[in-house]
Amino acid sequence: MTFADILDNVGGMGRFQRMMVSFLAIPLMMLASHNLLQNFTAGIPQHHCQIRIASNATRQGNGTMGNLGANQLLRISVPTDANRRPEQCRRFTAPQWRFLDPNATLSNETVFDTEACEDGWTYDRSLFSNTIVSEWNLVCESRSLRQMAQSLYMAGVLIGSLLIGNLSDRFGRKSLIVWCYLQMGVAGAGTAFAPNFTIYCILRFLCGMAMSGISLNSVSLCMEWIPSKYRAIVGTTNGYSYTTGQFILAGVAYLIRDWRWLQLAVSLPFFVFFLYSWFFVESARWLAISGNHEKAVQGLKKAAWINGKKEEGNKLSVEVRGIQISSLPPRKIMAVLRARVSSFPILSSRSRFATSFAYYGLAMDLQNFNFNIYLAQLVFGVVDIPSKFISVITIMYVGRRFSQALSLIMAGVCILANIFVPTLRMIFAVVGKGSLAASFNCAYIFSGELFPTIIRQSGMGLGGTMARIGSMAAPLVRMSGEFFPPLPLIIYGAAPILSGILTCFLPETRNTPLPETIEQGPKKSLPSRCVLQSRCIGPQPYNRKISLI
Repeated sequence: MTFADILDNVGGMGRFQRMMVSFLAIPLMMLASHNLLQNFTAGIPQHHCQIRIASNATRQGNGTMGNLGANQLLRISVPTDANRRPEQCRRFTAPQWRFLDPNATLSNETVFDTEACEDGWTYDRSLFSNTIVSEWNLVCESRSLRQMAQSLYMAGVLIGSLLIGNLSDRFGRKSLIVWCYLQMGVAGAGTAFAPNFTIYCILRFLCGMAMSGISLNSVSLCMEWIPSKYRAIVGTTNGYSYTTGQFILAGVAYLIRDWRWLQLAVSLPFFVFFLYSWFFVESARWLAISGNHEKAVQGLKKAAWINGKKEEGNKLSVEVRGIQISSLPPRKIMAVLRARVSSFPILSSRSRFATSFAYYGLAMDLQNFNFNIYLAQLVFGVVDIPSKFISVITIMYVGRRFSQALSLIMAGVCILANIFVPTLRMIFAVVGKGSLAASFNCAYIFSGELFPTIIRQSGMGLGGTMARIGSMAAPLVRMSGEFFPPLPLIIYGAAPILSGILTCFLPETRNTPLPETIEQGPKKSLPSRCVLQSRCIGPQPYNRKISLI
């Protein structure tokens, strides 16, 4: 009897599974708040150099400076740019009194001496009362530090994908997700009290690591506890949790304009998640495949009891007869997987890279759409609702491969269209972002089904690693627009189109059983003879299995 049959006998998608999915989905709402938080905590307010005029200065000898209004002081102290707005990074070395005379004429050759903002900046606090940009002056020569902070957060997500994915395959899903909830709460709340930019970046890095662990283990726990036919629905439910989180972020950020209080507000809930996560039940699939059959049976019995199938649960036992699973040590597993599945992990990881790369290229650039940033965040969240609904329909009835490829190509086309039809930039950006949200929705389901249980976290960690490399690269590519404005959009658009084409070479996993061992995974070719330090790749016998008697 397969594990899927056992799940059906103990309740299928019963009360236990619905509770598990619900309690795992709630924290996913708050992950969106951390991923997109710097749109608000690192918002760039309008700014210009502080005005420095000596107290005894006079207006052409006819009066004191006290008679001038704020706009007049700004006009004589700070030059204007091509859009007739005050320059952000330069000021006049001396007051230009002639600008007060409306009849004054200046030749095009007139040159005024300017200097950097040596005394700091004045910020417009009507949109953001306080951000890390205004608090630590991350503007002008230091403006790249803002993008670096987001890249460091994504670097934490990258390290988390590598580290926590492997640890989860060794120590289980539950223990790691409990730890990650605690780490997110402590590091996130600590960020709100960061005394300087360096400490802020370190704590955000730790938040990124925790975010990766929460995301990976939530997906695996859901997938490994539910029957195959419900995987697409549950995956989409998790995706909608993230969408809901975007609404929450827009509302909370609108109400809380100070970055420290906003950071604290989105971090404290993780202490609640940490407390109730102790009641999670470890994945019975992982326990069984790791040799902990007694604990796996206990978990299944608990699920059966909650589902009202106590009698079926009591029939479960650990029977001594052979089950074929791989007994290779963890360090060999990915080598074996490459030998058996060839390019599948690479192709799957490329789609994760392109999706994340283009997604964060759009989602972290809300201020440049010349649209109210809070409303833009809301619109970017709303578009996920129809996008993910359409994606789950195509995932269930057409296939994972088609859905992944189509959403990637559509996203790339919409991003490139921004270059040629700039007047419709917001519309194309919204459609492109919706397509990428659909791609994310499919990627979590698709990649989870490609990898067998014994290495699912490691395999998804590999995909997560590529996704985080993409999210790290996105803000850095944004800076290339200073040299050639269309270049970021060209790169953001080309990546998902190429990845969508490559996705067509992946195997379809719709209506296929969730693989438990490496031998059950998708096969492309096998080596003609034994490899891997003179050991055969074939399965090794294990002496126990879970059965119904």
